[in-house]
Amino acid sequence: MAHADIGTKFLKQYNGSVNDAFQITGSKSESNRLLILQALYPSIEISNLSNSDDTNLMLNALNSSEKEINIGHAGTTMRFLTSYFAVKPNSEIILTGSARMQERPIKILVDALRSLGAKIEYVNNDGYPPLKITGTTLTDNKVKIDGSVSSQYISSLLLIAPTLPNGLTIEFEGKITSIPYIQMTLSLLNDLGVTTKFEGQFITVAPTQKIKNTDFTVESDWSSASYAYGFVALTENGTLEISSYKQNSLQGDSVLQEIYKEFGVTTTFNDHTITLQKTPNFTLPKRVEFDLVKAPDIAQTIAVTALGLGVECHMTGLHTLKIKETDRIVALNNELTKLGATIETSDETLTVKAFNGTINSDVHIATYNDHRMAMAFAPLLLKTNINIDDAGVVSKSYPSFWEDYERFQ
Repeated sequence: MAHADIGTKFLKQYNGSVNDAFQITGSKSESNRLLILQALYPSIEISNLSNSDDTNLMLNALNSSEKEINIGHAGTTMRFLTSYFAVKPNSEIILTGSARMQERPIKILVDALRSLGAKIEYVNNDGYPPLKITGTTLTDNKVKIDGSVSSQYISSLLLIAPTLPNGLTIEFEGKITSIPYIQMTLSLLNDLGVTTKFEGQFITVAPTQKIKNTDFTVESDWSSASYAYGFVALTENGTLEISSYKQNSLQGDSVLQEIYKEFGVTTTFNDHTITLQKTPNFTLPKRVEFDLVKAPDIAQTIAVTALGLGVECHMTGLHTLKIKETDRIVALNNELTKLGATIETSDETLTVKAFNGTINSDVHIATYNDHRMAMAFAPLLLKTNINIDDAGVVSKSYPSFWEDYERFQ
């Protein structure tokens, strides 16, 4: 699916505003956590489950009877299943993934699980998938882990924690990052009736055999909402309604509400629908700065918005982007530069310099097997004609993305 034609269609229809409404699929982050919890506590019922590739891969893996399970590019699925299979009695599986997945480190999580008594071996290279996992009972209940690592490692441990005979205490070494995702996991455990405590550098989870709440409705994905914000920001007076969202969300990316005020987009809640409105004749700032240590997945969308509006944008807290589906800092640098932008980067920062020229057109945007690269650059179709390569990669988290946004009038 090339999408050169979609760029032309957007430009022909675009008159400074977009008006539409649609429902975004359930949060991939919440869905994948709940699916692990459902596998551990089968009485749980889930509605508004994500229809993303990652969630479907999680479902297929949990229901598989194969001895080798391939989860493709799905990082969350790899990390959550590593802990799940480590505590699944009488099981022995090989957990593997794509070539890129086999380059993404998992040693920190494996070391933590091994310290609790898990039986995990590396099939090829130490520290990386594939993994041979033999399920067993983990009787130790204390583990230390670097607080600056991906929150998915910590959530992976937390999800199995209440099923351990003695519960689990995690001690963090150093600064803790991506706290909202950790708090999302803890909140879901609390909703089940699991007792947790997060104070200072310690999280304690009590052992829990019986759960209280069994019905869960997944909130729609705030990461996917970022692209709606990107589209509205690049209009003159556009309005867009999306659902279903909670004002007091568990998802760290809900910080979009505050960030996009800087680009002239207001957010109004009505029940579970939010309306995004671009303020007409909004005076843009010359420079914006955002610390995204708690919400790194929206960095790509923000960078593209800043380019489209000509605003200088400095983002920090991006160190985890280097181990995503691709090195997202490098990928952003490559593709934004093609469009004419001047970019400055470090291992944890990215700056889009002020841009007052014409955005280069007919550029091919590489997506690096990364769904967020395709969706983050899509709003630029309102400004210039670009070709988004391998556009179908959006199915990883938002399968109906192109169909939704083609409806703009």
